[in-house]
Amino acid sequence: MTNYKLRMREKADALRAKGAARILAVESSCDETAIAIVENGRTVRANAIATQIDVHALYGGVVPEIASRMHVEAIDPLLDAALSEANMTLNDVDAIAVTYGPGLVGALLTGVSWAKALAYARDLPLIPVNHIEGHVSANYVAHPDLEPPFVCLVASGGHSHIVNVTRFGSYELLGGTTDDAAGGAFDKVARVLNIPYPGGPLLDKLADEGNEHAYKFPRPHTEGKYDFSFSGLKTAVINQAHNLRQQGVEIDAKDWAASFRRSVVDLLVDKTIAAATDMSASRVAVAGGVAANSLLRSELERRGKKAGLEVFIPPKKLCTDNAVMIGSAGFYRLMAGELGDLDLNAVPNINMFA
Repeated sequence: MTNYKLRMREKADALRAKGAARILAVESSCDETAIAIVENGRTVRANAIATQIDVHALYGGVVPEIASRMHVEAIDPLLDAALSEANMTLNDVDAIAVTYGPGLVGALLTGVSWAKALAYARDLPLIPVNHIEGHVSANYVAHPDLEPPFVCLVASGGHSHIVNVTRFGSYELLGGTTDDAAGGAFDKVARVLNIPYPGGPLLDKLADEGNEHAYKFPRPHTEGKYDFSFSGLKTAVINQAHNLRQQGVEIDAKDWAASFRRSVVDLLVDKTIAAATDMSASRVAVAGGVAANSLLRSELERRGKKAGLEVFIPPKKLCTDNAVMIGSAGFYRLMAGELGDLDLNAVPNINMFA
């Protein structure tokens, strides 16, 4: 153990004894640079985000090299903005939390390197946070009374999981995608409908104007009761669109978007409620970028309550990538005595459930 980590262990123990800490959190796993200050895992003191959407829209998707460079440009000004919003200085910060995976390796390295340097310079504890755990933890900020155990659906552009949250920082994987993630499927179908990047949110808006019963799409079968498969559904939808166009049939983009959205949401909600019911859970939550989908939010709320479940849904601004969720997760990692050292590295394909 390094001298730095020994010193940080003493500081962390003092914070654990108080049961309180102000966490400066950093998120840079993809195309959002974010810094937040979160107190005691629940209270947001600052939430600063620099989005790169307009730049990547020129290329139809995220360009990793551009994302990394833009993180470097944005991160120092964001720190100033966050401290100003919180009316704090770095002297008021107790620890630093940072996303170290999964994500784009160059983007992650920017945040990890910056956080390590700041932690060392300010002699502050460093807390590594898994991006997926961060999404789950957004619910703790949105719902101050929420505590484990609960079942959580985590759905984003790169991930689709059903997780049993047994206690803070402890997770049991109940099911997940066997191929594509839900958000990725939304984006690919959006391209077929000539919807520009970012496709998923724009498809959701378009679907609100369509007839969700206009087209019938397959509901894939999986061996795992709580697993998902979106690759076959996505491919079937894309192929059907191409076939119709070759026949000279005009596709109604609104109806197509609405029908596809209904198919995906039904799969997500059906399996999440089944998992929660089988686990005898009383509470269910949702997290990740796809949790901003309007139909998913309303259907999980409606069908969850019908099943006798208490449903927790974070506001849309906490569903997409942000550092608030990293600060919340970091607080509970700190309270469990889990710290990083200065050899912390980015792990782009880390598995939270291994």
